[in-house]
Amino acid sequence: MKTNQKIWLSPPHLGGAELKYIHSAFDNNFIAPFGPNVNLFEAKLEGFLQENIHVTAVSTGTAALHLALEIIGIKTDDEVICQTMTFSASVFPIAYLGAKPVFVDSECDTWNMSPELLEIAIKERIFLGKKPKAIIIVHIYGMPAKMDEISHIANKYEIPLIEDAAESLGSSYKNRKCGTFGTIGILSFNGNKIITTSGGGALVCSTEEQKMRALFLAAQARDPTPHYQHSEIGYNYRLSNISASIGCGQMEVLDERISQRRKNHQFYVDLFAEKPGVKVFSESSEDYFSNHWLSAITIDENITGFSREDLRLKFLEYNIESRPLWKPMHLQPVFKDAPFYGEDIAENLFRDGLCLPSGSNLSDDDRNRIENVVNSLF
Repeated sequence: MKTNQKIWLSPPHLGGAELKYIHSAFDNNFIAPFGPNVNLFEAKLEGFLQENIHVTAVSTGTAALHLALEIIGIKTDDEVICQTMTFSASVFPIAYLGAKPVFVDSECDTWNMSPELLEIAIKERIFLGKKPKAIIIVHIYGMPAKMDEISHIANKYEIPLIEDAAESLGSSYKNRKCGTFGTIGILSFNGNKIITTSGGGALVCSTEEQKMRALFLAAQARDPTPHYQHSEIGYNYRLSNISASIGCGQMEVLDERISQRRKNHQFYVDLFAEKPGVKVFSESSEDYFSNHWLSAITIDENITGFSREDLRLKFLEYNIESRPLWKPMHLQPVFKDAPFYGEDIAENLFRDGLCLPSGSNLSDDDRNRIENVVNSLF
């Protein structure tokens, strides 16, 4: 056993079939940002997600969210509600369009946006004459949000719902796949995601019209003329056929990757079962099925005698990568002036929470090393 070999938080995990599709792209000279494997990758995602949705593959998950906001019609100075406990890419596209984020705190069950605080935020923004033009909900670390309540609120106030499912491909709420609940959903295939295209993302559109609009904007918004003519601003966001080839191969092992991530989660549940002061982030009821993209824990230092930072540094001593939970967006310097609705749920999660090595290629030797480090602190 190589005890000095790095254990990464969430590394890429190839399945072997990727080369088959890559070779077909080279053999047919489809190297550009279009081609049969892009179409095939989209079809594979549509088949996996079901719900009669339409998928458009693009260069990144961030690009997908940018396009989703464009399609909904977000303009300069519009307000968009987003949960504060998330990665910055859930929020930056709001700023790209000159719009303004409004942050909402988490709830304790799923760590996602609190439905109660969401409605409070909407009511106050309407009272101030600033009705939000969209809501961005994020299924953090693969855990589905409370979609019944959130969808009801979005419909009640007639606000489009964008579902950031970048971390939750394969997760479901009441047997419906994450990414298919909103007006538009988005996915990410970055190198650390449950499947990867190296870099890539997708829009999950509820209508064919949305899909065609996304395709138009992602391909530089070229008008249908024999010459290059542009009546709108477009973007170079289409996924390449080579990246899509990797994605086609990855789709063949997606179910296996989900199973492997969930196995890691169960390992941590068992590891911390008799260790007071540590809580493993898990589904709160049978309504939720998480892909457990990242397994995470919270540590009560008053009980354990050590903090999440102590554990992170101890892992680091043994060349094991772990990471604090997302720092809430309302605490980020770039968004310090944005409105925030909530108390301290997200802040406490950031203070006490740690993401643990969760790669689908985690070996038994890797798990033994992790267990030894944890036991050394207890």
